[in-house]
Amino acid sequence: MAEDGAVTLYNNSAITDAKKNPFSIKAGLAQMLRGGTIFEVTSVQQAKIAEEAGACSIIVSEPGLRQGIRRMPDPSLIKEIKRAVSVPLMARARVGHFVEAQILEAIGVDYIDESELLALADEDNFINKHNFRCPFICGCRNLGEALRRVREGAAMIRTQGEILGQGNVAETVKNVRNVMKEVRVLNNMDEDEVFAFAKKIAAPYDLVAQIKQMGRLPVVQFAAGGIVTPADAALMMQLGCDGIFVGNEVFDSADPYKRVRGIVQAVRHYNDPHVLVESSCGLEDSMAELNLGEDRIEQFGRGGE
Repeated sequence: MAEDGAVTLYNNSAITDAKKNPFSIKAGLAQMLRGGTIFEVTSVQQAKIAEEAGACSIIVSEPGLRQGIRRMPDPSLIKEIKRAVSVPLMARARVGHFVEAQILEAIGVDYIDESELLALADEDNFINKHNFRCPFICGCRNLGEALRRVREGAAMIRTQGEILGQGNVAETVKNVRNVMKEVRVLNNMDEDEVFAFAKKIAAPYDLVAQIKQMGRLPVVQFAAGGIVTPADAALMMQLGCDGIFVGNEVFDSADPYKRVRGIVQAVRHYNDPHVLVESSCGLEDSMAELNLGEDRIEQFGRGGE
């Protein structure tokens, strides 16, 4: 640890080793979640409901909106939920906080979300995700941000919308469309223009060239924020996402299983209107808390004048 009064801040395991933690394997683990729904849970009961309803994974969060600095969830809660369910488990770490990520990996979570929904631990730097065996998920609002996170080692991209849990999907739609639009623009570019485009969006040229060749992001792309109905979920899928994250607010209803199951079915059958009708029936009462208030509607009306 210390020698001649010097403290070793990083041991050998903190140095990037592509052979020890191959990115292709982590990207493959993330690919296994394609076409699925990931639910945020705060208790064992919610985790069991999500698993029974068909969630492809769950992400553990602290119960309640805690005031002040939001950090990673309590490891004891993660262990308790991990023992109770068999679906893959995710947990959030603060941006740049590689020690929280080390703790989560030691607990045995299947995926780590380096999340901007928590407080920032480092305002300038993200975690070097190549140092970890565990696949990482990172948020983005545009293509350049997505590719910078992939270069750092993110195996999944989460296109993030609203973070307040109010059920407003507009910002998520806007950001997903932005990413998809930039991909389409890139696909139609002349080869000579790709260099300038990569510089413009501040993204690594090799990844930009890879997107031009593939016609999509090099890793799976999920959407998150404001998705609370089966229709919202199907909308994200029809816009081209590989899956969705659903916030904890969907469990605040008289029959949470029905809502969760409806969203899972909508993601699986997003192009089948008949399934979407069945999934959407009888959910209005349980979503009353997530409807826009009259003051919000007036605000939108004035903005359009």
